[in-house]
Amino acid sequence: MMKYTLLMFLFLSTVLVAHAQKAPIKNNVLITSQDGKTRVYTNDNNELCLNVSPKDIIKFKAAKSVSYSAFGAKGDGKTDDIDAIAATHAFANLHRLLVKADAEATYYIGGNERTAVIQTDTDFGTAAFIIDDTEVKNRNASIFTVSTSLKPFKLKTISSLKRNQKKIDTPFPGPCLITVKNSNVKQYIRFGLNKNNGSPQTDIFLVDKNGNVDMNAPILWDFEQITDITAMPIDENLLKITGGRFTTIANKEESKYTYYNRNIAIRRSHVLVDGLQHNIKEEGEKGAPYGGFINIGECAFVTVKNTILTGHRTYSTIGTAGKPVSMGTYDITVNRAVNISFLNCSQTNDINDTKFWGIMASNFCKNILYDNCTFSRFDAHQGVANATIRNSTLGHVGINAIGSGLLKIENSTIRGRSLVNLRSDYGSTWEGELVIRNCVFVPAGGKSISANLINGSYPGQHYFGYTCYMPERITIENLRIDDSNHPENYQGPAIFSNFNPKMTDNTYQEAFPYIKTKEVILKNITTSSKKSLRISDNPYMFKDVKVKTLN
Repeated sequence: MMKYTLLMFLFLSTVLVAHAQKAPIKNNVLITSQDGKTRVYTNDNNELCLNVSPKDIIKFKAAKSVSYSAFGAKGDGKTDDIDAIAATHAFANLHRLLVKADAEATYYIGGNERTAVIQTDTDFGTAAFIIDDTEVKNRNASIFTVSTSLKPFKLKTISSLKRNQKKIDTPFPGPCLITVKNSNVKQYIRFGLNKNNGSPQTDIFLVDKNGNVDMNAPILWDFEQITDITAMPIDENLLKITGGRFTTIANKEESKYTYYNRNIAIRRSHVLVDGLQHNIKEEGEKGAPYGGFINIGECAFVTVKNTILTGHRTYSTIGTAGKPVSMGTYDITVNRAVNISFLNCSQTNDINDTKFWGIMASNFCKNILYDNCTFSRFDAHQGVANATIRNSTLGHVGINAIGSGLLKIENSTIRGRSLVNLRSDYGSTWEGELVIRNCVFVPAGGKSISANLINGSYPGQHYFGYTCYMPERITIENLRIDDSNHPENYQGPAIFSNFNPKMTDNTYQEAFPYIKTKEVILKNITTSSKKSLRISDNPYMFKDVKVKTLN
């Protein structure tokens, strides 16, 4: 039986090599099994090659795991180990083996373009990884990509979709993540210093094998046309990535929107990241921004827990409006993803230090959870459907969001300039409900400002690609507002900021009307200033909002 297994492996390896020589794929690892030493090398075409002796194959498979040192990684903090790391994962993926970093090793990763593909459980353990971004050949090449071996496929028979549609009339091989796009419609047409022409209408949702849509993450838009619709089969087994102490030596490039993505890119569903740490050092007077060390996209059911990350220093550039603008730079990004959770996570730097940009950003997501997290920011740029923040503390950037569904904040302390900021660059829109329970709000981290619970701006003269809404119902229960430090003319905290200072009577006409809140329900609201909660500095704009105070 062993002889037959080896013969089969030799045959498959020969096929792999022959295929790769005909159409080499960058970052692919060409694996052979020939007598002689197990070694990693690059061939004349600069392709990464791995030869594993038949004897070592038997040993690794019997152990059910493989280490980076087995394929030549030095772990001395000086030698570039990325080739050995990538080769180790390629071999583990082929044989479904656990990858274990060598205890207490320090792996140096330089600027060469090489990505290690993770498809099996990986234990980084107590090992350290130094990622040197000072001389990078391709800033968009991830260090690790967590990927699936399953293949996406197009849904050629689906030509339209309806909002809240419950079923897709086609069979699937199993649960799938569907991404759909209509390039003929533009939405999220950004306003302000970073204005743009918007993004194609897009959505992402889950179906079971019978095409039933998971209504906890419903279809958000009517797609009258579809220019692309793709189904990605979902891995149903959990892939675990544990441990690891990562340090990025920051780039020294010009401060422009040339994002660095030297990261861990998660592109597979059902992934757990547990116990990882990421630090940043040597940030100087200038630098290009980062697109997230933990970069989650095109996937579902990802949990990051017991993880410590770091906020990046804020740099400025000239925005699309021709004026100076601070650049977003992140240690966490989540794009086109469903059911993403951050549990018991924190950051190394002070969440109230304004020198550092907010740690997280997301786009086109559904069902994001913070639970027991201490972060400088939660942010949903181009929309989130349903978000929950509980048992957490958020720092100087606070909660920034637009989207739909239920935004729920519970048992948390918020230290931003507002309790919730509805992003004005995307229309300050939340089509759904806002619930705040058992929270503490410290306006601007205790600085002297006039407190507003819900902040936003909507002049009504810009088309964002959709109708803009305020939360239809806002429920606030057991909220303590620490507004003890406030200006002399302070009138007390307002439920709403002044969303449109020009709208003071019925002569102001919105070209694109704002659908305002219908009802606010209040229960047990206390203030350190002893001043009562009021509607807004602009009572006219919110004159039709019903405010109900419960005993």
